[in-house]
Amino acid sequence: MRSMMIDLDEASTEDLVGVAAAVAAELAHRTPPESSAVCLELTRTLAGAIDQQESCLAGLVGVFDAAGEVRRWGAPSTRAWLRSELGLRDQRANERLTVARQRHRLPRVAKLWAAGELSHGYASTIAGAVTRLDDDDCVIAEDLLLGMVDQGFSAGKVAAFGRRIGEVIAERDGTERPDGDVRRGYARSWLTSTRSLDGGRYLKGWLNAEDSAVFDGALASLAKPAGVDDRRDLSERTAAALTGVLAGGHTATKVTVICDLDTLTGADAPARLTDGTPIPAEQARRIALNAGVSPLLLAGGNVPLYLGHRVRFANAGQRRVLETLYPTCAVRGCEVPGSLCEVDHVKGWALGRGPTDIDQLALCCGWHNRFKHTNAEQVQIEKGPAGNYTYRILPPDGVTRHLVQPEGP
Repeated sequence: MRSMMIDLDEASTEDLVGVAAAVAAELAHRTPPESSAVCLELTRTLAGAIDQQESCLAGLVGVFDAAGEVRRWGAPSTRAWLRSELGLRDQRANERLTVARQRHRLPRVAKLWAAGELSHGYASTIAGAVTRLDDDDCVIAEDLLLGMVDQGFSAGKVAAFGRRIGEVIAERDGTERPDGDVRRGYARSWLTSTRSLDGGRYLKGWLNAEDSAVFDGALASLAKPAGVDDRRDLSERTAAALTGVLAGGHTATKVTVICDLDTLTGADAPARLTDGTPIPAEQARRIALNAGVSPLLLAGGNVPLYLGHRVRFANAGQRRVLETLYPTCAVRGCEVPGSLCEVDHVKGWALGRGPTDIDQLALCCGWHNRFKHTNAEQVQIEKGPAGNYTYRILPPDGVTRHLVQPEGP
């Protein structure tokens, strides 16, 4: 029989976290009771306990975030550490970091949350709403949003209201300001771009009169119907015209489609873009023939056919090959796109051991490139079968990643 005894009054935070981890591990392997009514009650109880643990977690994250502790572990920011070490998606990492940073500004929220009288969902929603408010407005916002919770509004409704909290406070105080797009004015052009999950892209923006004239002059004639059989509407023809202009004919874009030679000759193996987005084989064959788009052919095992020359600085050809091998920074867990990274000599150029050969180079973000140079003993380097390297950041000397679990009697 396994058992565990602990004096809650005498136990340290480390002891309690160890007990919570041991209980969670045991619960994870338990089969749920057969009674649905019992499962419902247990769900409510366990969810409340998890909410209180989230309150504790926010306090812990707040301490090491304020101290910059994650930098000793090779992470450029707390957000990056949360993503890599806890396996969180961006949205979840941002939520945890926001609530950790705002917790001290929300004393009522923190007290109710810790007591189990406020869910993590409500607490994180309120924390996100006050991020851009000053301390005076933060007090007002906390009062307004907790009032909505008391009135029984759902977390979704509170979130929607929270997104407008600055406007609501300004309206109450008589200091209304126009929204973001209006505040931009109409003198300057602007454009936002968001990547979709399937490799597409959403565009939103505004062109002032001068830029609008350039836009019309460049695209109007190209967006006309190609003939009587052209059934595309104006928006589709405009998109095609814009793509054609950006491609620049046979001159100069960096669009690269990576595929095996067999794919171009009829096989079904998919291709991919440099950021890893998959492209169906049939679409890849069409793209590879378009002006301004370059196919990069790979041999078996994704090894580039042509590797470049030995020079002090990586040339354009070597850079292009590296961007196919490194969609992101070589450091495990770092999500900086490879296109924004620096070329790193894996063994170090200054040490005389790292020639500028393609098989001795990797892409590394600026922060981790400097960290690797000054903390070489914390960087473990592994080479994959495709010729790419993975850098793993080791804990600082004398630091272990795991808490010691409390022993049973």
